[in-house]
Amino acid sequence: MDIIRARIHHQHLGKEKRTSPANAVAWFGAVQAQDYHAALWGVSLRLSGVTLASLEAEFNNGSFLRTHVLRPTWHFVAPDNVRWMQQATAHRVRLLMAGYDRSFGIDRKFIRRTNTLLEKELRDATYLTREELADRLKRNRVTAEGQKLAHIMMHAELDALICSGPRRGNQFTYALLDERAPVQRPLEKEEALAELAAIYVRSHGPVLLKDFAWWSGLTLKEAGIGLNAAAPGLRHETIGGQEYWSAAGVRSAVPPPPSALLLSVYDEFHIAYKDRSALGGAEYDTTLKSMGNDLTSLLLIDGRIAGTWKRTLGTRKAEITVSRLRRLTANEKKVVRAEGERYGAFAERPCTVTFL
Repeated sequence: MDIIRARIHHQHLGKEKRTSPANAVAWFGAVQAQDYHAALWGVSLRLSGVTLASLEAEFNNGSFLRTHVLRPTWHFVAPDNVRWMQQATAHRVRLLMAGYDRSFGIDRKFIRRTNTLLEKELRDATYLTREELADRLKRNRVTAEGQKLAHIMMHAELDALICSGPRRGNQFTYALLDERAPVQRPLEKEEALAELAAIYVRSHGPVLLKDFAWWSGLTLKEAGIGLNAAAPGLRHETIGGQEYWSAAGVRSAVPPPPSALLLSVYDEFHIAYKDRSALGGAEYDTTLKSMGNDLTSLLLIDGRIAGTWKRTLGTRKAEITVSRLRRLTANEKKVVRAEGERYGAFAERPCTVTFL
């Protein structure tokens, strides 16, 4: 099995697309989204005919949410999935927050108090920014800013109390989760781990156990419990001496990858794996790290890393600058420019591509 071709197919980066933004986010379980606009571009790559404006409208109406889940960073997540995913993984995020919590004087008693205040301020669809909520907390004798305020908000997210509200201009707001997502029955721990494993494998496979543990934030033991519980719907095979998991019944022969892909920064095709060697090998890992950040916006040619790219989005035009990691042929430059045109259609602006 060609791992990259299979992953491109299962991640819907080829010709087969998801049916809606909400459906695309739900397919992945969660999509890393601390870079909001880049994450929207990443979602758009799994769809046809969507624009930045149309995706923002879907986000604002709550078709998909943005919250801290899996790991201590923002993710897009489907309303139907957010509660049980927090149930399965929030303990791991809290563990990573614990050291800073102690330095800020944050404990469960403190969080119960701030959660009560946040619930009061946000009820009845009162969408407020982080700064506005800091002011409301201060009125109730809770002074917090910077990282302490961020931890207060993260704990409320992990407790399934709050999530994203609609954007107000370029500002993010918070909302009560009960007003943005349906209340559903809680899952037993093993049931939640199995569901998380099944979703991850179907959308990212073939994957290793350590890939699932990395993406989910779980321990290797917890990740193994999830995979074993989901095993009746999965299959595993040895490739290159390692055991890979895929969804049962998937085609062994998959279509060839698109000629060029401009992946978003933190795209699931890159960030979701602990082992990223299939993208180009150790030499590309070394080159990317020497550039200062191996987690960057990648240019793929025929499924393999060929460079990185940056975009400048102006009010009237978009500009993409490609930094090549190898020489590109004239035809390869042509297909990259075509991918740049796709970004221009997404941004609803003419787009030029420059090669460095």
